[in-house]
Amino acid sequence: MRQNWQMWSGAIQPDVIDAIKKRAEDVPQQDATIFSGEEKNDGIRRSQVKWLSHDNAVRQFLWQYIQQANRNAFGFDIDNVGDIQYTEYDEADEGHYDWHHDINWAEDKAYSRKLSITVQLTDSSDYEGGNFEFAEVPTPDAEAYKKLGTALIFPSYLKHRVTPVTKGKRISLVGWFEGPRWK
Repeated sequence: MRQNWQMWSGAIQPDVIDAIKKRAEDVPQQDATIFSGEEKNDGIRRSQVKWLSHDNAVRQFLWQYIQQANRNAFGFDIDNVGDIQYTEYDEADEGHYDWHHDINWAEDKAYSRKLSITVQLTDSSDYEGGNFEFAEVPTPDAEAYKKLGTALIFPSYLKHRVTPVTKGKRISLVGWFEGPRWK
């Protein structure tokens, strides 16, 4: 059976999570858009983001998980290139991200996003709602996924969403690693 995702529940230690949050403190926050440079669309996505794409320490940290998942399950042609986003979904805004792919299929570039990673930076007791779900493949167990420090890696072409946060704030670190355009 094809492996659709790889998950390490609670694998990332609290001191590493605290260090990531600290690194994000001085980065400017902005309203999230669908893809870089596009208009804000609250009907599809409502969250605040900070870009950590140029933070080599965070990139190298995520790259270790990406490489392991790629070796274990996917075998994609990927590089340590892509975007890294610190994302906050707040109950005050009914933070969410409706069904989407992480690939901009209309983009005409030599490289495409191939593997996506999301890391839980808040404990499940700090928020309600904010569930991560896949549309076409089985979704990981919510209790295991929402555990602080969980890393989930999946092909960027899989359709997924984050349901509205109804209480508290959900914070995650999201990265997209690229490779030569899909053929």
